[in-house]
Amino acid sequence: GWRALLLPQLNRQSLYVYGSEMAVEKECIRQLQSGVFVIHPFSLMYYIMCMMAITFLNLIGIPMEIAFLDGRSGLAWEGFNVFSDTLFLIDVALNFRMGIITEDSEEAILDIKQIRVSYLRTWFIPDVIAAFPIGYILLFAQDLQYHNDDNPSKTNKMMRILMFVRILSLIRLARVSRLVRFFNEVEKVSNANLEVVRLFFRVLSLFMMIFLLCHWNGCIQYFVPMLEEFPSDCWVRKENLMNATVIVKYSWGVFRALSQMIALSYGSMDAPTYVEMWIVMVSMVSGCLMYTVLVANTTAMIANVDPAAKEYKSKMSRLEHYMTFMKLPPELQLRINNYYQARYGGKWFHEKDVMDTVSSALKEQIVMVMCSRLLRNVPLFQNRDENFINAVLLKLDYEVFLEGDVIVRWNVPGDRMFFIDHGQVLMETDTEERELCDGDYFGTCILTKGKHLATVKALTECRCFSLSWDDFQDTLESFPDVKKG
Repeated sequence: GWRALLLPQLNRQSLYVYGSEMAVEKECIRQLQSGVFVIHPFSLMYYIMCMMAITFLNLIGIPMEIAFLDGRSGLAWEGFNVFSDTLFLIDVALNFRMGIITEDSEEAILDIKQIRVSYLRTWFIPDVIAAFPIGYILLFAQDLQYHNDDNPSKTNKMMRILMFVRILSLIRLARVSRLVRFFNEVEKVSNANLEVVRLFFRVLSLFMMIFLLCHWNGCIQYFVPMLEEFPSDCWVRKENLMNATVIVKYSWGVFRALSQMIALSYGSMDAPTYVEMWIVMVSMVSGCLMYTVLVANTTAMIANVDPAAKEYKSKMSRLEHYMTFMKLPPELQLRINNYYQARYGGKWFHEKDVMDTVSSALKEQIVMVMCSRLLRNVPLFQNRDENFINAVLLKLDYEVFLEGDVIVRWNVPGDRMFFIDHGQVLMETDTEERELCDGDYFGTCILTKGKHLATVKALTECRCFSLSWDDFQDTLESFPDVKKG
């Protein structure tokens, strides 16, 4: 039932932490057997995304309400404020039941006592400050103002209280820390490729932070003159914005903010007032910091994007220097470049290193997928012991030949047998010519080490797997029954 929503979901992060789908199912059973109401950290992805959207709307709407709406935000926004405050209070309560996953742990911490202690020591105080129910206080204060409209002194007092409460509501901007944590949590439980997700959320969070900084700065540009009750020398009066619409005021505020942050000007031809001067300086400093962070993050992202392609380009650059130093003819240089492109496809990797780092079971599965069908086309390997076939598969070497390459020559000693994975070759003997393609095989018989009986030339780019006579004999020695057969 509803408790299934609290259990860990199958995603890349949970599979990475627990290792398999079976282990994730065992984690579900462990959580159910605990018998307590605990939310697993790899569950409720839609709730996290919903909270992220609501947090972002708050971070946009709260400064605009304080600076431009002047208590005329309307019932819809007041209702959204109350709803947001309620949701954040509930979220604070839920965090006392939210499981914890650490970098070095093999399973989530689901013990209530450990969860409470960890939350109280880390994010509890910032979350409580961000969830302070300003929306309820504003509703209560506006209700008092409505009932005291007939008393001017009480009305002025309530106006000052409302202004104080609105300024106090700026503490809700502390929810920006919650937004960053939501980004990290969504990144963890996403089913997309982890590297792509990290890059996407890093770019998205960076631009959202820059947008929020510009947005808040634009609202402050108008909010400070409003606190001074718009003195005659403030920029709002100079631009005749007293009776302008909210969108016009906001546009001018953001324009001034951006002008100051990118150090073009402060947004007006006249010198700023004393208070505005401090806003200008803060804007310039924040703009410098924003530019620094943007350049640093962009540089880091560019440096970390597609390292395999970067390594390939580095290898090719060294190869170009080598070929130039050795004065190789242009035609040969072109064939070498074509070979590397065909062999690695623009991404550098060490096949041996990859195969050495995976388990023996995975290694067998990989070679089975790539080569099993090729081996079973050869009568020599048909109806053989499965373990023998797997042992032979592990001995195969991957090779690439370009169009025109002579793979084997007639009457030349050889010790390898080739299995064509993709491509076409021409096999020439004294009596006939024959084209071979995907799934065919050729080369010296690996049962008797001798000379090649034909010349084989690649007609197209040809990808093959080869088996040497020495490797085959070593494998055969390990299976006496097969050798006798």
